[in-house]
Parts: sequence; structure tokens; C-alpha cells
Amino acid sequence: MVKPKSPHTRFEKARIIGARALQISMGAPLYVTEDELRENFSDELVQLYGVSDAKERVVLDPMKIATLEYDQERIPIDVDPHLDD
Repeated sequence: MVKPKSPHTRFEKARIIGARALQISMGAPLYVTEDELRENFSDELVQLYGVSDAKERVVLDPMKIATLEYDQERIPIDVDPHLDD
């Protein structure tokens, strides 16, 4: 993701994550690896599938994946706020 000139507002963040989640749900390639998904969501995977199966499963929720990509600054989407100077 391009470093923004100013921090994103909650509305800009929601727009970026929502747009990226839509892309992911339509089959776009991910900017995080399966190992990173397992590492960041290991507690949730253990709760859903148990300890033995959690190492083989990955998170499939596009919103969670998009949020992780946003937090790691890997989404190549930014907004132009059109601020008046």
C-alpha cells in the first residue's frame, strides 16, 4: 500500500478494506501467505477445527484477510481526499 500523506479516517479505512475484500471474494490473488494467515488467526482456527486440524486449515473470510493486508500495509489501494489548502 502506498503510504498515505495523512492517516486514513475510519471511513477511508472501511472503503479500502471493503474494496479489497470484494476483490478477494472474486478470486484476486492474496498479498499475504497462507502461513501468515495461520499465524495471525491460529486461535480462531483452533477453536473452529481443533488443534490437530488447525495446522492444515486457513482463514477464508475475505474481510479478515483484507484487514490483515491493511494492517501490514500491503494493499495497493489509496484514496485521494481532495483536501483544500
